[in-house]
Amino acid sequence: MDTSGVILSTIKATIAQMGLPEKTDDECRTIIGIRTDEAGKYLYPDLDISNAEFARLFRANYDRLKKNAHEKTFPGVISTLRLLHESGHGLAIASSRRLYSLKDYLDGLGITDWFSMIVGADSVAKGKPNPDPVLVILAALGWDANTTLVVGDADVDIMMGNAAGCKTCAVTYGNGAIAALKAANPDYMIDSFADILNIR
Repeated sequence: MDTSGVILSTIKATIAQMGLPEKTDDECRTIIGIRTDEAGKYLYPDLDISNAEFARLFRANYDRLKKNAHEKTFPGVISTLRLLHESGHGLAIASSRRLYSLKDYLDGLGITDWFSMIVGADSVAKGKPNPDPVLVILAALGWDANTTLVVGDADVDIMMGNAAGCKTCAVTYGNGAIAALKAANPDYMIDSFADILNIR
């Protein structure tokens, strides 16, 4: 889903509340995909700030701002996921979003049951770019890393998948900068989610 608008507004509101130096949209985008409880230090590595306080304010701001957000899925996502699901491909989610928030989105779209497993930020000790979210899924579902494709729009998604020994696919239409995605060395790069169907 394209949640960038509400996430950027949330980050900026949190920065303002904490009295931190302002960041551009592009700078703020670099923490999309990072677990919220690690995002503060990631965004301000040279400042002595509390990750816990950043995360607390972020979640409160997000819950407030999300009520007026009109987030949509990217083009072709639902139809492609439906085709993959109906053709018997195993689907799972490894996200930096907390489980309750993930399930809220999936339930709203009516697609929760399409996924064999959902791993959120609070499901593992270490999040992206650490491979743990993917490794937990592989172990639980008995999937082979060699035949598993990790798809994401951030460099940390690709680093996570590569570290888990999977094939990786970067999508260029999301939050990640193309240069950062390329630097993460994905096996594939696509401009449309439906292009996943052409990967063999």
